[in-house]
Amino acid sequence: MPSETDKKKSKYTADRGWPGAFEGETLTRRGFMTGVAMGAGGVASAMFGLPALGFALGPIFSKTEHRALLDVGSTDDFDGETYVPVVITTTAGIGQAGKTLLYIRENSKPTKKQPWPYVAISTRCAHLGCPVRYIEAARSFICPCHGGTYDFEGGVTGGPPVRPLDRFTTVVKNGRVYVGERFSVNSQLERVSTRDAGEHVDGLWQILYPPRPTT
Repeated sequence: MPSETDKKKSKYTADRGWPGAFEGETLTRRGFMTGVAMGAGGVASAMFGLPALGFALGPIFSKTEHRALLDVGSTDDFDGETYVPVVITTTAGIGQAGKTLLYIRENSKPTKKQPWPYVAISTRCAHLGCPVRYIEAARSFICPCHGGTYDFEGGVTGGPPVRPLDRFTTVVKNGRVYVGERFSVNSQLERVSTRDAGEHVDGLWQILYPPRPTT
């Protein structure tokens, strides 16, 4: 014979001897309100958490389309002594907003770390993305917004920028110079994955403030 403890408990609160229970009741008001409060808390957490999670993970699943190489001129148009400003279209169909200015020169002394045949420097300041200008007399790049300065190679010499100016890949075909995708460089001018303005690529900062999955 099954003992009293083996018998299935009644689903009614009155049979269980709960305080304030009513005849035929299976859920107390306290239990109901607890469930409602927990449900509301879950909905509120989802409203804040899901968008943030989607923003963080969304780029991982997005398809990255690589832009075709763009012809920027003959090899005779560039030398290793100064930069030549060139306007390219990075996003077609949106007018002037899809254009950007590059400064290009020949890489007269390629190394293992910097093997590209031509140096194509982005004009987006590595601080907040403001446009920089190359000043021939100073052989430097200057950002007029917050005082960022860069040397002839694009390395930071002063102000708030967190890394050197970005580059664009370069290829030479049949005497013509082509540029491709943008990439970032560290303080040693070694190529790293592309970063947004304000994102670090050196030291402990790049660990404390990691980049987004894609840019």
